[in-house]
Amino acid sequence: MTQSTEQLAATEGPLLSGRNLYCERDDRVLFENLSFDWNGGEIVRLAGPNGSGKSSLIRILLGLSASYEGDVLYQSLPMSQVRYEFRNELLYLGHQVGIKTSLTPEENLNWLCPESSQKEIINALEKVGLTGFEDVLAHGLSAGQQRRVALARLYLQPKRIWVLDEPFTAIDISGVEQLEQRIIEHAQQGGLVVLTTHHQLAVKVTELILGSTQSIQQEAI
Repeated sequence: MTQSTEQLAATEGPLLSGRNLYCERDDRVLFENLSFDWNGGEIVRLAGPNGSGKSSLIRILLGLSASYEGDVLYQSLPMSQVRYEFRNELLYLGHQVGIKTSLTPEENLNWLCPESSQKEIINALEKVGLTGFEDVLAHGLSAGQQRRVALARLYLQPKRIWVLDEPFTAIDISGVEQLEQRIIEHAQQGGLVVLTTHHQLAVKVTELILGSTQSIQQEAI
């Protein structure tokens, strides 16, 4: 099941916002006075050196951390009021692939995407280059192939907001090009993509640079 323009129809106003976010760790300020408005159709790259707060910001956005001050808004409403609606529109792929190595790629996707048909799952595995590996136990796959199993979810779950933590890790050149195109397609269909990556995307992105008490949001190519 893939996204359609109708499924990802844009709403008025920003899709995801932060207002005066403040976060510290081990008595060190990671960011403060951090505000942003991200819209459907946008690709946002969180940038900055290790330890600059990228993972902390992701945890805050996902509702996995309460160690911050400020507000996170979904469609201009406080996240505390719309957490359920937000999570229904969220697809998160973490730095770890998040699959069970005792299951095959097909079994993993049946478990992760129960709403998808068998045909859709097979088609998704084909799109990520895993044709012929559908019934191979995941512990026998390479690191790149295991990540491709997780990335197959991008073709199966029609979620409007993607949060991707280092999605290009262990992916070969052909896989990188394919993933880039999928990200671009999602944005063109009105979706919002927030990702961390050291990979330079060959597309215009909004870049949020962390690493000082004055975080910078800018347009980048």
